[in-house]
Amino acid sequence: MNLLNSILNDKKLILASGSPRRSFFLKELGLDFEIRLKDTEEIYSEHLKKEEISEYLSVQKAKPFKKELKENEILITADTIVWHDSIALGKPKNKEEAFQMLSSLSNKSHLVISSVAITTVRDQIILSDSTKVTFKKLNDKEINYYIDNYQPFDKAGAYGIQEWIGFIGVTEIQGSYFNVMGFPVQKFYETLRQL
Repeated sequence: MNLLNSILNDKKLILASGSPRRSFFLKELGLDFEIRLKDTEEIYSEHLKKEEISEYLSVQKAKPFKKELKENEILITADTIVWHDSIALGKPKNKEEAFQMLSSLSNKSHLVISSVAITTVRDQIILSDSTKVTFKKLNDKEINYYIDNYQPFDKAGAYGIQEWIGFIGVTEIQGSYFNVMGFPVQKFYETLRQL
């Protein structure tokens, strides 16, 4: 039996995320889990900053499940934002917005902040991680190539570090690489271990 599954014993994990990357991380940790999805509007107050935003959204995503959670179930909800120039960059709505986001990240550093809410019938634990990412100067041709070929409309800040733009554009990273992919895996593992 897998290390974490033996710790969790008879608990059932529910991932409330359609993100293939988050599913991948849970699988790689050797966890048994079920995916359950409910629509949640990603709206937050303008006075929230940095991890306050991703933590708030992670908690909001758990709310629709609260009444139906069973004693032995652990719900995982998560959110990732890109914090740049005192603004949170979410998922781009279209090509123009994606181009604008990537242009603003070019030749600068930004923070990628991921938060996870671990919810049970009795408790809720919220954890967050921040990673500093620096891009080289991206030219218009590179940005357009990436958007056209990779369609990064499901990614905060309009990019995936594990894709072409990350290979050619990222010059420095301080912190967890996997956090930039949308899940603070190491912190999540430690938290589950202590449950």
